[in-house]
Order: sequence, then C-alpha cells, then structure tokens
Amino acid sequence: MAGRIEDYALIGDMQTAALVCRDGTVDWLCLPRFDSHAIFAGLLGTEEHGFWRIGPAHASDAPPPTAVRRGYRGDSLILESEWDTPRGTVRVTDFMPPRDGAPQLIRIVEGVSGRVPMRSALRMRFSYGRVVPWVHKHEGRTVAVAGPDSVWFDTECETYGKSLTTYADFTVAPGDRIAFTISWQASHREPPPLPEPEQSLEATEDFWREWVEHCTYHGPYREAVIRSLITLKALTYAPTGGIVAAPTTSLPEEIGGVRNWDYRYTWLRDAAITLSSLLRTGYREEARAWREWLLRAVAGDPENLQIMYGIAGERELGEAELDWLPGYENSAPVRVGNGAAHQLQLDVYGEVTEALHLAHMTGLARNDYASLLQLKLIRYLEDHWQEPDEGIWEVRGPRRHFVHSKVMAWVAVDRTIKLIESGDADGPLERWRELRDDIHRDVCEKGYDKERNTFTQSYGSRELDASLLLIPQMGFLPPDDKRVIGTIEAIQRELSTSDGFILRYPTDGEKAGVDGLPGDEGAFLACSFWMADDLAMIGRVDEARKLFERLLALRNDLGLLAEEWDPRLQRQVGNFPQAFSHVPLIDTALRLTASGAYGG
Repeated sequence: MAGRIEDYALIGDMQTAALVCRDGTVDWLCLPRFDSHAIFAGLLGTEEHGFWRIGPAHASDAPPPTAVRRGYRGDSLILESEWDTPRGTVRVTDFMPPRDGAPQLIRIVEGVSGRVPMRSALRMRFSYGRVVPWVHKHEGRTVAVAGPDSVWFDTECETYGKSLTTYADFTVAPGDRIAFTISWQASHREPPPLPEPEQSLEATEDFWREWVEHCTYHGPYREAVIRSLITLKALTYAPTGGIVAAPTTSLPEEIGGVRNWDYRYTWLRDAAITLSSLLRTGYREEARAWREWLLRAVAGDPENLQIMYGIAGERELGEAELDWLPGYENSAPVRVGNGAAHQLQLDVYGEVTEALHLAHMTGLARNDYASLLQLKLIRYLEDHWQEPDEGIWEVRGPRRHFVHSKVMAWVAVDRTIKLIESGDADGPLERWRELRDDIHRDVCEKGYDKERNTFTQSYGSRELDASLLLIPQMGFLPPDDKRVIGTIEAIQRELSTSDGFILRYPTDGEKAGVDGLPGDEGAFLACSFWMADDLAMIGRVDEARKLFERLLALRNDLGLLAEEWDPRLQRQVGNFPQAFSHVPLIDTALRLTASGAYGG
C-alpha cells in the first residue's frame, strides 16, 4: 500500500519527476516526460503496478522499515535517507541529474556504520502498471522493453529475477558506495551510455547550488521560500519552459472520493502565477522561457485560448479512466488527460495579461508579439466578457457569471490600458477605459450582496467563493473598501474549517454541488495563503502571520505541500507537490516580510 501523501519526497530533472517514500520505495515515475506513461504506478495501485525499493533487508512478512532521518542535501533536489538498524546505519542518496541525454534515476547506497544487509527490488510495469515488459540481459546490462520504451538497469551488484521482479541482495560497510541507475531510451535506439553516478551527483549538486544563488529573497522565511522555488523549478519542463501544475495524476481531493484529476499539464493560470513568483525572486530566465512557451502555445489562435496545454504546447488532452488501477487508497477513478482543457474560463485572460504586464514592468526584454497577443486577448474579451463560464475552479456543472472571472477580465483590460499608456503598444485607449469602467460597474452591481456586505461566488447567488480574496490583491478595489473587508470576514465565517483554513466554496456531500460533483474536499491551501495576504493588507498583520505560520507547519518534513489539507483526517490530499500551493506561500512570505510582520 502506498504511503501517506506527505510521506513522499520529490526528485526530478526538470523533464519528469519521481516520488520516493520514507521506506525507500519509488512509487511514481513517468518516463521520459511528466505526462508520459508511468513505469512505477504503485502510488495509484499496488506493488503489482510497479515500484523500486532500496532499503535494509527485512522479513518478507514484515513491512519495510522506514528511514529515521531524511532531508535534501542543502538547497538541492538530492534526497538523503538514513536507516538505523540493529546491525548499523546506512544512507541512500536519490537524485535525477538535469539531463542532456537519457533520463536517469540514480540511487547510491552508502555504509555509515556496521555491516547492513540491503535489498533492491525493482518491478517495472509500463503503461501505468498494465504492461509487463520483456526483461533480459544485453551485453551485461539489464534491459526492460515494451513497445516504444526501454529502461536500462545498471549496477555493480549481482542481480537475479524472481516473480517478475529484479532483485539485488548485498551488504554495505563504512565507506562502501554502491550505485544503482535506471535510464530510459526509446526502444528502437542504441542503448543509452553507461551511467557515471558519482560525477552525476557532483554535477547535480553544482547545478542546484548555482541556481539557488540567483534568489534575491533574504528574509526570515528564506528556507520555506527557497524550497518552494526549487519545487517550482522542478515542475518546469526545461526543453520548452512549460510548467506543470503537479507531477502526479489522480491523488484524491477526498480520500475515497471521485475528485481525482490529472495535473501533469500546463495551466495558464498556475503557470502565470508561478511566473510572477519567479520574477519577484530574481528568476528572469524562467520567466522569459515561459513567455516564449506561451507565445508558441497560443500562436495564431488567441481567440481560442485554452485554459491548459501540454508541456510542449499540445492542445488535445483527452480524458480517460484507467480501470485497472484501484486508485490511491481506493480513490477511483484514476484519470489521465483532462477534459477541462476546452472549458471557457474568462479569468485566464486576466492571469495571462497580469503575467505579461509584470514581465514588462520588471524589465524583461520587450517582445512585440507578446504585446500583440495582449491586444488580441482584449479584443476577444470585448465581445465575450459578459458570457457565463466555468470559472477558476473548472466546475463541471452549468456555466455561471462567476465574479472572479469578471474581476480578472477587468484586470486584463486594466493592464493592457497601462501597456498602451506606457507607449509600448497602440490600441483604442478611450474605448477600453470605458470597457474597464463597464466591467467594474457590472461586478459591483450584480456580484455584491448589500445585505450581507460581501461579494458572492456568481451573479445572483448567495454562495461565497475564496477566489473573491483576490479582489484587493488584483487592485480591483482598495483593501480598506468596506466591501472588501466585508467579503474577507464573510469568507472567514462561512468557508473556514475548524482549524482556520479556507475552503474554496461550499460542497454538499453526497449531492452534486455548484461544481457538478458529489463529495467534499479539504481546505484549499492556496486560498488559505490568500486569506493571510488579505489580512495583512487590511492591517491585521499579526493574525496574518499566525495563519501563515500555521500553514507552514502543514508542510511535510521536506517542505512540500499538496493541493489541499483534510482537516478531519489531519493529512495532505490532492496532487503533490502542487505549484498552486507553493506559489502563494512565496507571495505571502514576500508580503509579510515587506510589512515586517514576522516573529523572532
């Protein structure tokens, strides 16, 4: 059975990623890309669906022992796990070197004290655990082949096959270092080169040390900010600059529920806010790469802007269910692809325009096509902003006039007016100023409940929505506006969990709610960070700091966050690690640091 979501560590090479559990098991890895089929899918099923465990040998009828210590080596994505056993102490170092060739997962076992019997158990299953590959020897190397894929297994240890699994039994003493590597290669090509584990380890450590040195944030929350930035970098697909929302699919928003989605794609919203955090912490190259990705993805068809694309800009992300996988803790269905790709979400126009605006304001080299794209997006909004849409949360129920969507349409127009006013673009300035005023007036008249002094989720509704917390952050209204303060306080009253974290919107248990789905979900971590931001903006800085530090305490021991927190089960839920959680963590840290609202 897979571990709890927070039991996992992330390692990756900025083209794909693996999740490593506390017991030394790799339960999730897609090769060669984030969105490729998994060769280890035990996370969403059982060991029969693929895994790779390295750890102290144990009785077959006993659970594998868990590491007593683990952590990343400095500011890197190199994982070190240590076991203390009756016979001594052993360390396993796991990493994926940033690649210029075949993707590799390298695991180095090191003896620390005593003599510790160890075992490597490798069960490769292609196509999300459905396909058993042909495993054989080729010039002294072990290779698993199925269809277009081959995975090469290299180690100096003797290996043997049993029960469709490749094993290695060995003992390590102080000073011993034994390496194991798997490398992916298209099956029709020549074998990948033999790995060089120690040189790759040194190069990987150098890469991360040099990358982190560019960070311009040196405030009191630096540890949390750096780990979040490293996580966001790990979720960036280096060849194109696309940023995945998470490296996993179908980790449930409710244990045992059906809210299970594939997040291994580039949401324009998530990527745009990620870009914002990277720019404000000194990472201009990543921002430039994302802007180039955006221009390629949208090229020639900005009127049909999708809310998400593949990591290379692919448009077709057809959704399917993998019925042979029982799901994480029996949370079915397991989905791949995402049918929300073709939804209408008007807020995306605002997020993209805001990101382009920030890039422009922070001095990123001008790109004429980016300015042209921005103008085309506003021309589209002129004709469509009054339409209902599926909104920021991708509801699968009827379209509505979501207030957040209208606010972000206003943001798109406002930022484009600023671009024209700066002299870097030409457009119908007066007409768009009128458009901006029209949208603002419409929202304030139709999306605001005077009796309760709060904005609502959609026009004419009484439900609240945590996305309304972005109204002051986007500059739609000032923080001291009574309607803003009323909305913040209403969300605190009606959408807070017992431990003070924030739900996205009301759900209704077994009945389908506003999102068209049955079941409930946990507190949405991004919304909880937004609340901390808003509290700071309205002067309640001590309350903001306390909420922020409670949120930091939800991170696992490695500083990682999933999408949500289940207040009933007191555990992380949803896809992991989640960019949409780590980005607002950075933003709130920056805001609290600027305000001086931190302890110590």
